Amino acid sequence: MSKLWGGRFEQEPDKLAEIFNASISFDSRLLAQDILGSIAHAAMLGRQGVVPQEDADKIVAGLKSILDDAAEGKIHFSEEDEDIHMNVERLLTARIGEVGKRLHTGRSRNDQVALDMRLYMLGAIDSTIDEIIDLCEALIKIAEKNLNTIIPAYTHLQKAQPSTLAHYMMAYCEMFRRDILRFMDCSIRTDSMPLGSGALCATTYPLDRDFVAEELGFSGITPNSLDAVSDRDFLIEYLSSASICMMHLSRFCEELILWSTGEFGVLSISDAYSTGSSIMPQKKNPDMAELIRGKTGRVYGALMGLLTVMKGLPLAYNKDMQEDKEGVFDTIDTLSICLHLFTKMIKTATFNKEKLYQSAGRGFTNATDAADYLVKKGMPFRDAHEVIGKIVLYCEKNGLAIADLPHLQLKEFSELFDEDVYDSISLEACVQARNIPGGPAPESVKKHIREMKKFLKTFK
Repeated sequence: MSKLWGGRFEQEPDKLAEIFNASISFDSRLLAQDILGSIAHAAMLGRQGVVPQEDADKIVAGLKSILDDAAEGKIHFSEEDEDIHMNVERLLTARIGEVGKRLHTGRSRNDQVALDMRLYMLGAIDSTIDEIIDLCEALIKIAEKNLNTIIPAYTHLQKAQPSTLAHYMMAYCEMFRRDILRFMDCSIRTDSMPLGSGALCATTYPLDRDFVAEELGFSGITPNSLDAVSDRDFLIEYLSSASICMMHLSRFCEELILWSTGEFGVLSISDAYSTGSSIMPQKKNPDMAELIRGKTGRVYGALMGLLTVMKGLPLAYNKDMQEDKEGVFDTIDTLSICLHLFTKMIKTATFNKEKLYQSAGRGFTNATDAADYLVKKGMPFRDAHEVIGKIVLYCEKNGLAIADLPHLQLKEFSELFDEDVYDSISLEACVQARNIPGGPAPESVKKHIREMKKFLKTFK
């Protein structure tokens, strides 16, 4: 089979080189985008009189028939035609004859693949945002049911202060909100139509680029042909946003894994998202959470890979850039299944509320509130901090909690202690008192939930 670009070549390509050069094994997923771009391009060529209108109509009809057959699984690709673009052109010419050879007038595979990838990524970004929204909605439902479920909050993985499960879930909602905004921002810079840039320096044909952009739903066209065919920033931005989102999922998974251990014992992951051991019959392993945590490195690798590919490339197009697709496609698939699985896993997880409450009561999580109590009685905070530190040290040595100390014994540390101190350092009081915006008090979290719902509703 002769190459569509083979006119100036005298020697057949080496078979191994031919396989090495081909990308159809992975860029075949761009079939729909490639055909839609070609339909818009052909329609524009006819409209501008670059090719006869009758020929443009035949090309459009032929492309639509290929798309219909592809939907029914009737299309087969050839590795000898290298990529999706050449495969489509070959299929088209086989169907409608010599007229099919007019399709490539005024364009290059360089601007064609840039178009295909931008079209594909706009759809992928929308899907990713929808998947993150589904996860946020699941977290909000858990939060609404657990406004008063007290849990220990940690710094340095040491118990720090009491919080609520609702406050905790909404913390991750904020992370995922930022992910949504990052993907939205990525979409803005992806939404630019590059076709018409040619191989690198545009074309002499009177192409109507704005018409093609409108037909394909782009907001505008790329302003520089050199940049248009060599820009992969929009892919790097997606990979960067995906890496941050996977990092958030990984952090969440790490906590779920810890919480499900016997040492914590405050969470049970559903059997549907756990596995057993081939040798230890008692085991119930949080493998889905561990795999999500592990696949984060896979996504990071795709980002580092494309950054490395692009770092030394001169303008304009270079074949190195063919390496953009596999990592991007794999990242889209990986992020999608991780978001879906995590959403199902967190929906079906069960929390041991009693044990969470008991855990929050240990580790002096109310120590800051005890110091604040003294401050409100007139003591400078640094002095209050020292007094409570001494009380904690005494309690640690004697296996006690602050609330276990009688009122008169507390007075030995400071005369400012009255009997009302116990009302200020109960777990419930500690949470309720933190009622400023962003705090764990139920009313504060309710406001956060309402605001988050309003944000998510803008995507419906």
